[in-house]
Amino acid sequence: MHTNWYKNAIVYQIYPRSFKDSNGDGFGDIKGITSKLDYLKELGVNCVWLSPVYDSPQEDNGYDISDYYNIYPPFGTLDDFKEMLSEMHKRGIKLIMDLVVNHTSSEHKFFKDAISSEDSKYRDYYIIKRGKKNGQKPPTNWGGFFGGSTWERIGDTDKYYLHLFAKGQPDLNWENPEVRREVVNILRYWLDMGVDGFRCDVINLISKKQDFRSRFPTIALCGKDAFINGPRLHEYLHYLYTEAYANYDTMTVGETALSKVKDVKKMVDPKREELDMVFNFDHTDSDNFFGVKYLYRKFNLKRFKKRLSKWQYELEGCGWNSLFIENHDQRRSSGRFNTRTDKLKFVSASSLATSYFLLKGTPFIYQGQEIGMENADFNDLDDYKDVEFKNMSAMVKKNFFYKLLIGKHLKDVARDNARTPMQWDGSEYAGFSNVSPWININKNKDYINVEKALSDENSLFYYYKKLIDIRKYFPSIIDGKYELLLKHDKNIFAYKRKLDNEEMLIISSFTGKVIKQPIDLAGYKLLLSNYQGNVNNILKPYEARIYIKDNK
Repeated sequence: MHTNWYKNAIVYQIYPRSFKDSNGDGFGDIKGITSKLDYLKELGVNCVWLSPVYDSPQEDNGYDISDYYNIYPPFGTLDDFKEMLSEMHKRGIKLIMDLVVNHTSSEHKFFKDAISSEDSKYRDYYIIKRGKKNGQKPPTNWGGFFGGSTWERIGDTDKYYLHLFAKGQPDLNWENPEVRREVVNILRYWLDMGVDGFRCDVINLISKKQDFRSRFPTIALCGKDAFINGPRLHEYLHYLYTEAYANYDTMTVGETALSKVKDVKKMVDPKREELDMVFNFDHTDSDNFFGVKYLYRKFNLKRFKKRLSKWQYELEGCGWNSLFIENHDQRRSSGRFNTRTDKLKFVSASSLATSYFLLKGTPFIYQGQEIGMENADFNDLDDYKDVEFKNMSAMVKKNFFYKLLIGKHLKDVARDNARTPMQWDGSEYAGFSNVSPWININKNKDYINVEKALSDENSLFYYYKKLIDIRKYFPSIIDGKYELLLKHDKNIFAYKRKLDNEEMLIISSFTGKVIKQPIDLAGYKLLLSNYQGNVNNILKPYEARIYIKDNK
């Protein structure tokens, strides 16, 4: 039943609480999303990735789910969801939901029952171990993704439960076949409703080594070898495929943090029937050390394109890539990757867009990216709402070493940078709501907003629309092979896409200087540029060009 439609998908990620408030409570909601579907249609996207809308106490903004079969009331109802899904499908837009099954919320009925009694049926649905030193110390020294220990004591007992993220996100025990069956039931429930697939949250963490012993201390994520890409991961992924995905025409994309390409090649090999693609974070980690976003590293274009190219070459013929530069966990790309937020904002943002959007794979656009939304402009630490930011801030306050190491970069890399409300217009609340929203709006809403972008034919919005049109029109952008050019050039990211007799050439400058254009353009026809009046032998600051080879 699989048509591989995901290869032609242009995906737009919606973070629901920050997209559009329809009822004046300061929170985005499902009816708000439905009201803006024509905007997405105008942009040209044909798929939406919707961050979690399930019922949740919202300790981690919905990535802590208490009921997988119902909607978080401030977002709306199941009927609202079904209406939104129907309206998407009427417009030729498919929907993939977030699947969060490494952990549940601590408010989930299974977990509350599990910790109520050692005889509970659900005790083995979670990972619960006896602490050391008569229960006074955690079972291991493992460190979590949000900082601190991965273990939380259950009341005054000697038992602890595992949570790789916040305390309110207890990890499920995938060794238990009942847990796996519960997950399949969740998948079938939404797929039967008409949902088109899933983005699988931290899916490479679901299998853990069963020794549960301490590891040699590390700066971050001590014990990661025990819970990243565990011994039964591929077995579990294949199980989900055979029991659920195989019976529907789905798209699945896995979030697989800290995975290497050799690990991912197995996950996305179609013959293995696991996932369609994964999010590779190598390129977004090119401006930090060791994959730790708090450890700042100056951006280097050669490193950036080397990492992107590695995945292009390694997955050729054996898997599919996802393409992205922003999401709800990443800071905004405007001002990142050597781009600018000054008078060169448009050309630097469009050059970055050109460089990633025409690679081989499925491109993702995060809400607001298409109009150049920027990082939060908060001055007060209390303006940040994210549990990860609060945990890391507390660690910095308590530990001088952490303050010295990561303190000054906390605000720069905070996840809330991408979670400020969508800027629809320049009004007081940016057209997002008619009341003060759950998190502050960026002050630049006056000149960075959808209304302004739609009224300017030269805006970033329309540039993305043109990139989408090129992806849809030229087969080589979908199925063509990738060839990196100018491998050692520190200012230019250039590559070709080739399929049969069709050849495309993509050139993006990553510098604010005028530089020499070193590629022979004989026989090429210019399709798109972010400048008017191009000169073949030079590139203007952050100039981007897309050519097609004239084979006549």
